[in-house]
Amino acid sequence: MCPSLDIDTVPSPAVFLTLLPLINSPSPSSSSISQSHTTFPLQETLSFRSVPPPMASNYYLATLAFLFCFISPSLSALVQEQPLVLKYHNGILLKGNITVNLIWYGEFTPIQRSIIVDFINSLNSKGAPLPSTSSWWKTTEMYRGGSSSLTVGHQILHEELTLGKILKSQHLIALASKTHFTFNSINVVLTAKDVAVDGFCMSRCGTHGSAKSGSGRGTYIWVGNSDVQCPGQCAWPFHQPLYGPQTPPLVAPNGDVGVDGMIINLATLLANTVTNPFNSGYFQGPPTAPLEAVSACTGIFGSGSYPGYPGRVLVDKVTGASYNAYGVNGRKYMLPAMWDPKSSACKTLV
Repeated sequence: MCPSLDIDTVPSPAVFLTLLPLINSPSPSSSSISQSHTTFPLQETLSFRSVPPPMASNYYLATLAFLFCFISPSLSALVQEQPLVLKYHNGILLKGNITVNLIWYGEFTPIQRSIIVDFINSLNSKGAPLPSTSSWWKTTEMYRGGSSSLTVGHQILHEELTLGKILKSQHLIALASKTHFTFNSINVVLTAKDVAVDGFCMSRCGTHGSAKSGSGRGTYIWVGNSDVQCPGQCAWPFHQPLYGPQTPPLVAPNGDVGVDGMIINLATLLANTVTNPFNSGYFQGPPTAPLEAVSACTGIFGSGSYPGYPGRVLVDKVTGASYNAYGVNGRKYMLPAMWDPKSSACKTLV
């Protein structure tokens, strides 16, 4: 029987072919960066500083197992999936009521903003039919400490681009600091499609980490809109990948490849943040290059997935759009698999 590769799989070779070293920029004087993890093209998440050796070995193992399917059933039977375990490192998790503050850098249309705001509001809403965005988020309750209830707080529109259209890591911290860092909040910086960020498209699609400012310590997230810069890397499966298997792209559920790609990366980073906010929560591997709640399940959106194929998902009969979760206000979203502590496996909604 061909191994499903549902767990311990990695994205297509695009991730490894496009990885370039990142130059760490100095921290701004007003805040200090404690740690930062990134979401890589095709939703891979690693550290700023290095590609962990387990990633490469997992990639070759997954590739070898896939090839065995075509060589010999008896050979493929020799390749067995290993349990995926994210160890708890006895640190603080973000539980209880969490405020998500949004900093919009660059031009976003009202419709684009509403897609993202509706997604965050969907995470704890009980009104949507199943499979729902809230049922996806409910998996985070299985991590120690109970539930994490997210609500949208402050929103800052920064359309004047006072920091320019080419941002470095310290600029992201400065933007995140526009709403005060507090322990029970996550400051999310969202950059528009014409804004370039250091490492964006080459080695990351988004970042999460923690920082200190005058008001205390808190967490932040950055996600970029890849619509015109690298949709094949940061908005897959809604665009053909730059490298790897060239399967037809899926139709984006909200009709916006860039923003629907941002939803995937934002979902990944929100789950990673609440389960590993200060680099001492749930992760596998070295703390400088961890696999986290969703980044451990890269490229999996439905059952039967394998590298280059997102899996079986739902399709809207009218629009042809693909999705796997319902949200508030009639929204539909595509959400990545999340590691389930009870089953030690990547859990999909469909």
